[in-house]
Amino acid sequence: MTDAEQPNWDFKDRDIAILCELSSDPQLSSRELTNVLESEYDIDVSHVTVSESIRRMRDEGVFREAIIPNEEYYTFALFEFKFNTQQFEDNWRDAMEHIKNDKHTLFFFLSDGEYQWKTVMMFRSREQISKWIHSCYKEHGGVIANIRNSAVHNVLKFQTDPQIYKDLRDEQ
Repeated sequence: MTDAEQPNWDFKDRDIAILCELSSDPQLSSRELTNVLESEYDIDVSHVTVSESIRRMRDEGVFREAIIPNEEYYTFALFEFKFNTQQFEDNWRDAMEHIKNDKHTLFFFLSDGEYQWKTVMMFRSREQISKWIHSCYKEHGGVIANIRNSAVHNVLKFQTDPQIYKDLRDEQ
């Protein structure tokens, strides 16, 4: 996220409480949230105010919504990409956009070290993983020197812990 895309938001206690509760249960309605805010946080607001706050935070980019499938339906894999520096300058953008826009890519990020692009990807089978790697090398092998992949077994936690949002309150 660039500076121009970073949310500009002044967090109120209400906003932090809403984020905490939606992290615990993303299906809560604004009416249910209103009741929780009052009983758990001693915040008295209308469900319309709660709904508006959620909409404004979403529009500003404070949080993103994503549909994450149950991990029982997919095999998750961590892919790490090492580059051929001789081909990098001319070919990196096509390779990056191919990976970023691929239907299998759940999470794509840059890191330091020898393997600088990393993705968490979802496939229906290990055979699909193998075919994807083969296809990626065929199409972008000039820029990608190596793909290191790891199967992700036994996903034990797949959610945002609501306590993380309390750090926002501490920073104010």
